[in-house]
Amino acid sequence: MIRLLITDDDPFIRESLKLLLELDPEITVVGSCANGEEAYNFVQSNGNVDILLLDIRMPIWDGVETTKRIKKMFPEVTILILTTFEDENYIVEAIKNGANGYILKNIPHYRIIENIKAVHRGDILIHPNIAKKLADLLPSMVEPDISWDEYGITEIELNIIKEIAQGLSNKEIAQKLFMREGTIKNYISFILSKLNLRDRTQIAIHYLKKQ
Repeated sequence: MIRLLITDDDPFIRESLKLLLELDPEITVVGSCANGEEAYNFVQSNGNVDILLLDIRMPIWDGVETTKRIKKMFPEVTILILTTFEDENYIVEAIKNGANGYILKNIPHYRIIENIKAVHRGDILIHPNIAKKLADLLPSMVEPDISWDEYGITEIELNIIKEIAQGLSNKEIAQKLFMREGTIKNYISFILSKLNLRDRTQIAIHYLKKQ
């Protein structure tokens, strides 16, 4: 069961999302909050949140500030930003501070459910354009003259890295490379270890930095 906390300053959106998302038997909405400070206090008091679905623009603490504070104290909580394309700079800042991805407010509810399940599996949800902007803004993570061979990255692993940088999920990569999803997960663990990185977001940025 995925324990989800919804945070949005619009009560209509909160209630609509709760009703729609709980139609899926794998998701239970454990609470809803009107701003980031409420979300932080909820996580601190309850400790039963797997995923925080978080609006980017809110009073008191916006999505960026909330992400920063929650990831610092509760790194195990997965944060999925709820936003629009117009909020690109906010998206970049939220991901820099530990958000696991973002979804647009105008997508169908079944797509929101799919994306919630994807980040719960460990996937990242970042459009390639956002990943490239992150690569430009973040400090260099690698020496450009160090080849993939020197990291011990195999051809298969490099193919997986390229697909991660394009924003594909584990399932999509598995289908494209004709491999099992579990095998892709294992390869990603190897890649993270070899490159001394934390998550898929860093893999994408690492790849883009070397291009």
